[in-house]
Amino acid sequence: MGRNLQTTDRTKLRLRPVDLAREHGLSTQAVRNYEEAGILPAAARTPHGYRTYAPLHAGALRAFLALLPGHGHPTATAIMRAVNEGAVDEAFRLIDESHAQLLDDRRTLGAVEDALRDLDVKTPAPPEPGGTFVGPLARRLGIRPATLRKWENAGLVHPQRDPRTGYRVYDEAAVRDARLAHQLRRGGYPLERIAPLIAHVRTAGGLEPLEATLNDWHARLSARGRAMLSGAAELEAYLRERG
Repeated sequence: MGRNLQTTDRTKLRLRPVDLAREHGLSTQAVRNYEEAGILPAAARTPHGYRTYAPLHAGALRAFLALLPGHGHPTATAIMRAVNEGAVDEAFRLIDESHAQLLDDRRTLGAVEDALRDLDVKTPAPPEPGGTFVGPLARRLGIRPATLRKWENAGLVHPQRDPRTGYRVYDEAAVRDARLAHQLRRGGYPLERIAPLIAHVRTAGGLEPLEATLNDWHARLSARGRAMLSGAAELEAYLRERG
């Protein structure tokens, strides 16, 4: 009985926009914006038209801010809006999609690391004098020359041109790019997802400088996974409070 009375008293507690804002270092306008976006339930109004919030609104704000780091603003907003509209299953679907995206990102990172590791352990064939032409390189990779030309059009490889014949000539960097593209294509990744990575390899000046980038990628994925756990805990608390 004491617990029910305490809960009843707590639900009647009035909070001003500034009370919610101060707890999280927000502006009162931000709190009002969150309400208008459906992130918070609709506020009650005083006879003079001022907004008044309750602990339920504070719980919604905590849940939203906890969801942000793991899911991003659009998805976190959609999750809270769905919950506040009573569409809890839709909120769970959105959360599942975020987890699926994180898993896909982990698989992409794994494929990139496998491709880089494969490039690192294989001893490349000695470069041909003046570079490698499209036919020999295609045979070395086990692909058709047309595939190399397609990769060139997509920006994955940048062969030079023989000034006398106009034939494509692949120097050491272009051969490396072609081998990396080949490994990632074997992993099933589309050209548009491969191109940014190869551009990064070129900018870094080779494969070794990418180690810090890959470590940072791992750290960011781990941080997202942990943030999703924190967000889930706050959302569960909010769902219990809603009843």
